[in-house]
Amino acid sequence: MRKPVMVLVVSVMLLVIGLGTLFIQEKEEPAAEKPVKSRLDQILERGKIRIGTTGDYKPFTYWNPETKQYEGYDIDAAKMLAKDLGVKVQFVRTSWTTLMKDLQTDQFDIAMGGITRNLERQKTAYLTAPYIRDGKSPLIRKEDKERFQSLNDIDQPSVKIGVNPGGTNEKFVKENIKKARVTVVENNLNIPQMVAEGKFDVMITDSVEARFYAKQDERLYAALADQPFTIHEKGYLMHQGDLDFQNWVNLWVEEMKLQGKFKELERKWIK
Repeated sequence: MRKPVMVLVVSVMLLVIGLGTLFIQEKEEPAAEKPVKSRLDQILERGKIRIGTTGDYKPFTYWNPETKQYEGYDIDAAKMLAKDLGVKVQFVRTSWTTLMKDLQTDQFDIAMGGITRNLERQKTAYLTAPYIRDGKSPLIRKEDKERFQSLNDIDQPSVKIGVNPGGTNEKFVKENIKKARVTVVENNLNIPQMVAEGKFDVMITDSVEARFYAKQDERLYAALADQPFTIHEKGYLMHQGDLDFQNWVNLWVEEMKLQGKFKELERKWIK
């Protein structure tokens, strides 16, 4: 075969091989995945936002058995949130013990109801910008004002403490109470009454809740409410990794602050 003809044949063969390889590569290239919809888009399409709440933490969230409705500071806030989204609100009952599990199994879109921002929760969830500052303090009987003036006064073998399970109240008690007798009471709503009746001497809770119950029952006293044992802030609990929804809610929180809406809720439910 003459050299020019051989060169032409080889060139044609290489061209065919190259085009075949390119065709195969183009066919094998995977199709682009459809982007996952933000929870914000899902809520807007659904026309409803699911709010997880415990219903046992006055004044933030309370299930009223007479009206069969939730009420409280964060219940009002949840309704405002839904209104600003332009959707309906659906409240989903959760508990302090199951709060994180219920979030991770997608029982609700966001949890609201006096939830403390902390690093442990932030490991597996997302906590919004804060909307109120608080701290742990004791709810006691008014007659014991002189008896309980410090954490050391409370942490004594003769003292009976009632605490609800699964939340930051129980965590604080486990970490700081070593001598007093601690009883875990499943229903947080029952503990203030038990303190007033003398079944417990102390309830360790957030100062907002302590002040609330002291106003409701003249037998009770919110000790050290202005000098709490800890300082923390409340936020709303959300799923990790959804920046669109997180950004929207955080902006909503900031707007609520700017417009004085949280102050209005505070005057209605706390002061």
